[in-house]
Amino acid sequence: MRIDPTELEIFKNLFHSIAEEMGAALRRSAFSPNIKERRDYSCAVFDGKGRAVAMGDHMPVHLGSMPISVATAIEKLPLGPGDIAMLNDPFAGGTHLPDITMVMPIYQKHARAPMFYVANRAHHADVGGAVPASMGLSEEIYQEGLRIPPVHLARGGEVQRDVMAMLLANVRTVREREGDLTAQIAACRLGERRLTELANKHGRAKVQLYLDGLQNYSARLMRAALGRIPNGLYRAEDFLDDDGFSDQPVPIRVAIRIQGQHARVDFTGSAPSCRGSVNAVYAITYSAVFYVFRCLLGEDVPACAALMEPIEDVAPEGTVVNARPPAAVAAGNVETSQRIVDVLLRALAKALPDMIPAASQGTMNNLSFGGTVLRTVGGTVTKNAPRTGEPFAYYETIAGGMGAGPAADGLSAVHTHMTNSLNTPIEALESAYPVRIRRYSIRRNSGGKGKHRGGDGVIREIEFLTDVRGTILSDRRRFAPYGLSGGRPGKPGKNELILPNGKKRVLPSKATFAAPKSSILRISTPGAGAWGE
Repeated sequence: MRIDPTELEIFKNLFHSIAEEMGAALRRSAFSPNIKERRDYSCAVFDGKGRAVAMGDHMPVHLGSMPISVATAIEKLPLGPGDIAMLNDPFAGGTHLPDITMVMPIYQKHARAPMFYVANRAHHADVGGAVPASMGLSEEIYQEGLRIPPVHLARGGEVQRDVMAMLLANVRTVREREGDLTAQIAACRLGERRLTELANKHGRAKVQLYLDGLQNYSARLMRAALGRIPNGLYRAEDFLDDDGFSDQPVPIRVAIRIQGQHARVDFTGSAPSCRGSVNAVYAITYSAVFYVFRCLLGEDVPACAALMEPIEDVAPEGTVVNARPPAAVAAGNVETSQRIVDVLLRALAKALPDMIPAASQGTMNNLSFGGTVLRTVGGTVTKNAPRTGEPFAYYETIAGGMGAGPAADGLSAVHTHMTNSLNTPIEALESAYPVRIRRYSIRRNSGGKGKHRGGDGVIREIEFLTDVRGTILSDRRRFAPYGLSGGRPGKPGKNELILPNGKKRVLPSKATFAAPKSSILRISTPGAGAWGE
């Protein structure tokens, strides 16, 4: 049986549409605004060998690292029909503890081995730990929440109530967590139905042919793209502001060697693991490399595992780009991943100056806070809002500027690179939590000036209607997003807490804070770099 190019494209889109449909089901079923509104989740389809074959248009930081979670689940657990594995351990293919991954095998009738796997990952607004929302300024992973190795959440189609009970006993927001976990289970089962229908319609032999064909096609596309880059060694470095405990910058260095249709990406020389939570596990670094090199492909390339076949990724153990237990990692997923992308693009700009954009905001501006509701939110009881006397926990990332490119200005007020989430609408945030949004606007003229201007950041002011404990994990408050080809850098960001008496406190890039009722938190996110003089 030979591969038909038209049918290859059809199968590529069939697998992609299933990943997208899984994501739509997860979003509609979820309880938390973080998943339902911000879309902080990802879904993907894998073949029977655990190789990624399709990814939804979701979160790059999730998608590139998810294959390592799938491989770990397959290795550690026997997975039969109807089983679902759950894990969040960053040192077993996860990213950080709030990101919980589910993996489900899909068997054809009477088959002894799975033909597919489906997986999804969602960021939960609380998984225990020392502070609400589990994104605190931590020094070791044990402070960050419940760490879950690969375990069976379902066996033979039945949810394991003891495992679910153990997880829910360790979180602050039980109803919301159970709703989001159940939505993830539903997304897995939807993927199972759709892939079973596809295999039954086309037959195992044909489907397997095109599964392998998509892998080969992806590898050829990447080799062709690498072959268009001039041979050479391209180096770059960039810095995180600090690790939250010291004011020392955290360097990330890369050397990219292009030789024919092969690339070697080497992070030797990057900072050792830090005291704070900016440490990234290997899955994060792998994910950033996957993302950047996939962006080099002009074609609508399938998101297959084989894209990385021509790329060697070297991340020395014990460094900030390949941390080992018990390092704290909450910010490594969200902040260090962005800086890895920045340094990779800066290196590639030396090889492809007319293709690579200037730096985007380079941070996700992670805000988390929580406390206890003193009265019913908004005077009414909404379906999933916390009630009077109940704890609540909230998490969001905040948009900023997009880097300008050789052909256009950067966009303003958008999420960029390793995050692909939306903002939380004011209506959803105020109806579900005891807060009031006082200002939400574009931060004018924060983008760098040049032939093509960098995008502007945003200003977000949140008034707390009850006492809260909060955390900001942000960056680019000290080192501005760089411009390219003579373009100016964007403006760094700024975090301020305005107390009820009117006094202002400038908060560092990474801080845990206590805010009394009527305090206002103002976050001004970075603009982006410009391109060209």
